[in-house]
Amino acid sequence: MLDVCLLGTGGMMPLPYRWLTSLMLRYNGSSILIDCGEGTQIAIKEKGWSFKPIDVICFTHYHGDHISGLPGLLLTMGNAERQEPLTLIGPKGLERVVNALRVIAPELPFELRFLEIQGAEQTFEIKGCRIRAFKVNHNVPCYGYTVEISRAGKFDAERARAAEIPLRCWNPLQKGQTVEMDGKVYTPDMVLGAPRKGIKLVYCTDTRPTQSIIDNGAGADLFICEGMYGEPEKEQKAREYKHMTFKEAAKLAAKTGARELWLTHYSPSLVRPEEFMGDVREIFPNALPGKDGKTVELKFEDEETESPG
Repeated sequence: MLDVCLLGTGGMMPLPYRWLTSLMLRYNGSSILIDCGEGTQIAIKEKGWSFKPIDVICFTHYHGDHISGLPGLLLTMGNAERQEPLTLIGPKGLERVVNALRVIAPELPFELRFLEIQGAEQTFEIKGCRIRAFKVNHNVPCYGYTVEISRAGKFDAERARAAEIPLRCWNPLQKGQTVEMDGKVYTPDMVLGAPRKGIKLVYCTDTRPTQSIIDNGAGADLFICEGMYGEPEKEQKAREYKHMTFKEAAKLAAKTGARELWLTHYSPSLVRPEEFMGDVREIFPNALPGKDGKTVELKFEDEETESPG
């Protein structure tokens, strides 16, 4: 199960009713943050979630509305006596940008580990999740992200007995580990069925529509996408500043075959996103306007599903 919370849905500047861009994911006791705009700490507090389990922070790019909340968050995590290393992922220049911001947060009791994205796409395996960064089309280097949780096939006890595999080997084999015992080697494929469908989330913002989004977003359980402008008269502005309209995001969602679309990263001028959802749902029916604190539990197919919060 993957807990998803859209902490902030604003672009450019925070508003009294809308924090800047940030997404938080929780899986297996660990948390991943994607972007960290101004107000992210408050959004986490409002949600009632914790800073302590944050082990990874990914950045789409280095415009202020996506990274300006980082120094304060680092200080808060340090004041909470965190000692475990924190992994940061982002485009080229990550370490330089973060160290510049750390002028106001110079002393931390934990190590920062920097993973700068190389090339158009790169995959990172961290804390049981597969995080894939893929380049999009903004006016500075910018990446979207997929977060996937794989799921092994079902354990077949009859096959294990037939192969005379010792009972104490079953648990590690079920976890995908190879076991050597009494001179024999037992591998997971001896007892596991075909891999089952996992969980896939896609997040992209600050971009024009690109083929990379369609390719990487294919089959997503949840597609979170920028909808900077809902108003039809803003289409030219979206092209000029390399952002997206609601309808363009809906067309991408349809092409990816995603189950659900959440819009985010609204222009400050967009006061009521829901007013423009009619045209969006004609293109992609299962579309929702994101809002600060919007939450869902993404579960594996054979688990009981729950409605978004």
